[in-house]
Amino acid sequence: MILSRRMIGSLAKTWMPFAEAASAELPLKQLMRLSLFQISVGMAQVLLLGTLNRVMIVEMGVPALVVALMISIPVLVAPFRAVLGHRSDTHRSAIGWKRVPYLWFGSLWQMGGLALMPFALILLSGDQTMGPDWAGEVFAAIAFLMAGLGMHMTQTAGLALAADRATEETRPRVVALLYVMFLVGMGISAIVVGFFLRDFDQMTLIRVVQACGAMTLVLNVIALWKQEVIRPMTKAEREAPRQTFREAWGLLAAESGAMRLLAVVMIGTLGFNMQDVLLEPYGGQVLGLPVSMTTLLTASWSFGALIGFIWSARRLSQGATAHRLAARGILIGIVAFTAVLFSALFESKIMFFAAAWGIGLGSGTFGIATLTVAMMVIVRGASGIALGAWGAAQATAAGLAVFFGGALRDLVAHAASAGYLGALDSPALGYSVVYAIEIGLLFTTLAVLGPLARPGSLFPKKPETGEARIGLAEFPT
Repeated sequence: MILSRRMIGSLAKTWMPFAEAASAELPLKQLMRLSLFQISVGMAQVLLLGTLNRVMIVEMGVPALVVALMISIPVLVAPFRAVLGHRSDTHRSAIGWKRVPYLWFGSLWQMGGLALMPFALILLSGDQTMGPDWAGEVFAAIAFLMAGLGMHMTQTAGLALAADRATEETRPRVVALLYVMFLVGMGISAIVVGFFLRDFDQMTLIRVVQACGAMTLVLNVIALWKQEVIRPMTKAEREAPRQTFREAWGLLAAESGAMRLLAVVMIGTLGFNMQDVLLEPYGGQVLGLPVSMTTLLTASWSFGALIGFIWSARRLSQGATAHRLAARGILIGIVAFTAVLFSALFESKIMFFAAAWGIGLGSGTFGIATLTVAMMVIVRGASGIALGAWGAAQATAAGLAVFFGGALRDLVAHAASAGYLGALDSPALGYSVVYAIEIGLLFTTLAVLGPLARPGSLFPKKPETGEARIGLAEFPT
């Protein structure tokens, strides 16, 4: 029995490195509670970009262009994540809280957006007996804006709070745990929401979406409870001049490699995410996969991302350099996208599913590595602006990637069908151009990342204590 427990413990330490993410500063119970904010954000992500997307187009008959505009609204808020992070860095209150107020108000915005959303979508579908014709569009835009603002505010403040409380040794595992909880939130929400909306009607839509809004508040209140130490501030301290955003951004820009890191995040996210809306259509149109099989592509991608999270956290805890780990994720992505192109050539479904898994593995590794670096860039104790800048770059690039991926595919397909490309008129052509551009973007990301990944820094020597350190000073510049 003792041997079994030891074996289980050894396996947990080896393959689930975030099992040791706790520390004296952030005990396991408090860490698990704090990670609940990622479940609520994952749930909102599934609703905004997945479930409600399909409901609006299929069940409610809303034009696809209107749906695309509504879904893009939360992306417009993403660039302000750096401002939100800076505000949480410099926030002053009588009890000394900085992050919790932003977690709380982010939760309220997110809940409010989800509470308003089903009614706005019903108006948007044209089911309206009085009032102006534009009411549906306006209220739907407000609902998506509120939910998007809440998601970004909650996630930025939550990540900053985790960075504040975690130690240098445990940060990589904390990052892995938060990413895993985000995936868990997306997975569970997709299953539960899909189950309750299997027989669609308007009352069911209202109940399900508003229940998700209520669950957002419950999860986030549990997450933020007693997470930040009360440090009473005097009136003079609260009224003292605060650092401006321009000053804070100047300090961040002065950090060696910080701006290059943001460029890496933006270009790399563009490279990995342009396929988001194309992978399933590619499987159906080019490889002839049925709907039941194309839906498994998301599961394959998610499983690859989960493996990437676990593997990355394990390598980081062993002393691997995050920049070079990000480079490995990019290389995995290049191989995976190349496999997607060759799967059409060889008509290989197995290669296509393996490629989807590889894309998830590469993007998961890349995301963990770059977020780990961002959590280390603490400018004079202000981690919020660095994490906000990372989130702004990542979320903005992800939104642009989805738009450009779909637009480029349609543009090439239209040009081919109109005869502008001569004999090139294959169903795979539009997709292949996008995937080729993604490979080019990932190579560009490698070139930008190069100066940050100095040769020989992948496995740095460990300190004499035997513990892995991943301090800012140890990252190559």
